[in-house]
Amino acid sequence: MPSVVIVENNDFFRRSFKEILKLYIPSLTVHECVDGTDIVDKVRRIRPDVVFMDIQLVGKNGLELTREIKTALPEVVVSIFTNYDIPEYRAKATDCGADYFLLKDSISGAEIAALVKCIAARNPGPEPAGGGEEDLARIQVNPTPH
Repeated sequence: MPSVVIVENNDFFRRSFKEILKLYIPSLTVHECVDGTDIVDKVRRIRPDVVFMDIQLVGKNGLELTREIKTALPEVVVSIFTNYDIPEYRAKATDCGADYFLLKDSISGAEIAALVKCIAARNPGPEPAGGGEEDLARIQVNPTPH
């Protein structure tokens, strides 16, 4: 069963994002974090297909947390999910190992669901989410170059 972690301090946005994901992928397990407290341990325990990470968080910012996750668990897909289309943020996201840099206001729920399904389909498990490489290529996201 596919799963994601949403790290977002805005309660309304986090809950809305979760509802949108569940609308498109009813079998999706969604874990929520308000900040990055113990995020590496949580990700290690949960083993999500994707971590959606906001940049602006209380305590450590999402870029620092992305680096920590990718250092400890390089196989976990981390997507920066932000309102800020700032070149310095994109560059820092790449430096920190983020797999994707998504703008909250420029991607649809269907496109995000397609991304999650494609990533989950690559990960071995008892019930792959479906989708395929062609779905991932169609969605309008900005993968960070590695």
